Amino acid sequence: MATDVHQHIWPPEFLALLRSRTAPPRLDGWTLHLPGEPPYAVDAADHDIAARARLARADGLALALVSLSSPLGIEYLPPTEAAPLLSAFHDGALDLPAPFGVWASACLSAPEPDTAALRRELARGCVGLQLPATALLDAAGWDRCAPLLDVVAEQDKPLFVHPGAAPAAEPTAPAWWPALVPYVQQLHASWFAFRAFGRPRHPDLRVCFAALAGLAPLHGERLVARGGGRDRGRVDCRAFYETSSYGTRAVDALVRAVGIDVVVSGSDRPYAAPVLPDLGADAAVHALRHANPARLLGPTKGARP
Repeated sequence: MATDVHQHIWPPEFLALLRSRTAPPRLDGWTLHLPGEPPYAVDAADHDIAARARLARADGLALALVSLSSPLGIEYLPPTEAAPLLSAFHDGALDLPAPFGVWASACLSAPEPDTAALRRELARGCVGLQLPATALLDAAGWDRCAPLLDVVAEQDKPLFVHPGAAPAAEPTAPAWWPALVPYVQQLHASWFAFRAFGRPRHPDLRVCFAALAGLAPLHGERLVARGGGRDRGRVDCRAFYETSSYGTRAVDALVRAVGIDVVVSGSDRPYAAPVLPDLGADAAVHALRHANPARLLGPTKGARP
């Protein structure tokens, strides 16, 4: 049985609150409205809990970790708007049946991060903290989020860095533009900011970047050429890379850059189907789906109290 570290489900109460909103992020029936993206037709079946549980079991999963969809921008809503949505997501997600587990989310619009709320959700069974990459693009972002990261580090929990909200696109931009341009740019920038500012401040933090960190680690040669890669040959064994939306060529390239021990399987269901890269050996797939996620998550391996 395997682990998928990256899925999304919207529980019923969370859906109801999105439908009650008059400004984005909001749902009109099953049509999602976001500030930076065209209207998106949500498939109701994607959030049918029983159907998703059957699908996860059919995929051979012992654990499927769901998280708030950071591109919704809920973390940056005013606290009075964000709080009920975050509560509804955490309550509903923690009530999901096996094999689901949950990443916690946090409000980022308050003057100070609410570490008490994060401690509460971790105590309730969340496996770690998800933050949008937009919160971690530079030194100021890593510094502002440091109190939250101190909490997960002291509890030996991981951080999951996920794309955040996209800026408004040109009216003529194709529907795939946000996923291929701003999402990837955010992950790329957050990875380099982590290397420059996050890791020195949080030396023991386990962190996982969605979508192979926008392939940022492949720029090692340019990093060396520009004077920032004196330690290029050293692999950060606490920095992990999740595979969603990428296949064999990209995963193989990343493995050559950082090694196979820090690559973990993720799908981004329901927005993408799982892909098992052909890396030439069953042991490689076992590493991505079993051994590496276990090391990312730590001793509890996503178990709830």
